[in-house]
Amino acid sequence: MSAEFSVWAPFAGRVELVADGERQEMTAGKRGWWRSAHAAPPGIDYGFALDGGDPLPDPRSAWQPNGVHGLSRTVDHGDFDWRDAGWRQAPLSEAVIYELHIGTFTPLGTFDAAIERLPYLAELGVTHLELMPVAEFSGDRGWGYDGVDLFAPHHAYGGPLGLKRLVAAAHKAGLAVLLDVVYNHLGPEGNYLRQYGPYFSSRYRTAWGDAVNFDGPGSDEVRRFVVDHAVHWLTDYHVDGLRLDAVHAIYDASATHIGEEISATVAELARELDRPLVVTVESDANDPRLVRPIAEGGYGLDATWADDLHHALHAALTGERGGYYGDFPGLDAVAASLSEPFMHPGAFRRYRNRSHGRRPAGLSGDHFVVCLQNHDQVGNRAHGERIGQLVGADRQMIGAALLLTAPYVPLLFSGEEWNAASPFPYFTGHTDPDLAEAVRRSRVKEFAAFDWDPGSIPNPQDPATFASARLDWAELERAGHDRVLAWYRALIQLRRRHPGLGAGDPRDMVVTYDADAGWIRVERGGVGIAANLGKGDVELPAMAKLLLASADAVRQDGATLHLPPDTVAVGELPGAG
Repeated sequence: MSAEFSVWAPFAGRVELVADGERQEMTAGKRGWWRSAHAAPPGIDYGFALDGGDPLPDPRSAWQPNGVHGLSRTVDHGDFDWRDAGWRQAPLSEAVIYELHIGTFTPLGTFDAAIERLPYLAELGVTHLELMPVAEFSGDRGWGYDGVDLFAPHHAYGGPLGLKRLVAAAHKAGLAVLLDVVYNHLGPEGNYLRQYGPYFSSRYRTAWGDAVNFDGPGSDEVRRFVVDHAVHWLTDYHVDGLRLDAVHAIYDASATHIGEEISATVAELARELDRPLVVTVESDANDPRLVRPIAEGGYGLDATWADDLHHALHAALTGERGGYYGDFPGLDAVAASLSEPFMHPGAFRRYRNRSHGRRPAGLSGDHFVVCLQNHDQVGNRAHGERIGQLVGADRQMIGAALLLTAPYVPLLFSGEEWNAASPFPYFTGHTDPDLAEAVRRSRVKEFAAFDWDPGSIPNPQDPATFASARLDWAELERAGHDRVLAWYRALIQLRRRHPGLGAGDPRDMVVTYDADAGWIRVERGGVGIAANLGKGDVELPAMAKLLLASADAVRQDGATLHLPPDTVAVGELPGAG
């Protein structure tokens, strides 16, 4: 690779390229672009000096080997032997997604270390790995949602080559890779974009500061920056799709929303590359327009996270009613969110103090990603407790059965499948002490609505908080954990083997329940799932054939299925097949 250096810096009156220890004046071009004839071979450290200042990282830096405040380094993306020609990811209708955080997934916390666990994930039966954000962020530990050098894989994880090796190895193991990307805000430390141009808008505010400028003056190049970023991961790193973080916090009044522009661009790229690509989104708006076809006035995205099933399952399993869980009362909410991904769309929500959502009429279940746990729902608790730590393995296994037989796209959070004992609290590694203290105070304030003791909340900056989140893979062989792992494996195998259990039409499902007695029964695709969350034994109509039971005490006696408290059974229905 040998190209010229260029940078969009409309706020600067003078731009110098700083490379090889020398400064070279760059030439001003149209619409704020600056260019230099200096060759850019791979491995060159460089930066851009604006109006005589110190060199800053390139906004499109491909590598930040020395962190967010260091110089950028050029990368030749053509110099990698992929060997994945002909690779095709499974469709979302058949998907089981596995979300993981590179830094805590293994003791070393690197891309290369994660490769060692790919055979395990393939055997587990998942189809897609979803990586929490890997773009360069401040420090050497963090969730990744405060990235600032968006084109550069984090140096502590292994940089560009490490990520490429992981994606290539995943494809070889039969696993697709989805990458979480953040376009609603950027992190505060190391964020030099404001010095370059109008990347941010003061017209809107997010929970994390100024919103990205998608519709104001100068926004054309900001939109180009984001769309090019999406294409970058799909082409230079061969990832199979993106998950856009918190699109409800993307403010864009343009005639074409940035989500739609990304969707259309990725669809065209998929045709050019002749391989399927997907774009999923996180949104708490319960708005089906995100996934409706562009021709029908939607954004054309492939799937949206639908959190209502998580909230309903969590409230039913734990009995918690604080914060938003107060809007999800027991088995009533579980039944409603199984039957429709957006529970009671358009109804009043007390937590929000307004009506919320819209009915996703006519949309199939593969447009909705659901979970029992994910990084937010675990990590946004005061102590980062997983569901098994809150309710025990038996009740977690009930939640897993209802999730993995639901007509939507299931997502597992790494370690969930063996009821990992490690929590997943929020952690950071900012090098700015004032920012670190501000994050700690904000964290305490955030939990006021949930009545959690502010004095007990772990300090995100404490290295011990991060260390506590590392998975302990030795647990796989320990009693109790091995039982839960076997349960998850059996459920995933059943979902993949049974044609009626993939993501499909929620209307092809019957849900019955007794909130007072605490039992719920789901029938779909010739399979029945019966669970008892009550305090006493229950008797329900028998399955034609019992396929899975969470405890030996579950039994069938003629026409009756006997379920003790905190048990679940899965079986073939009479007349199925």
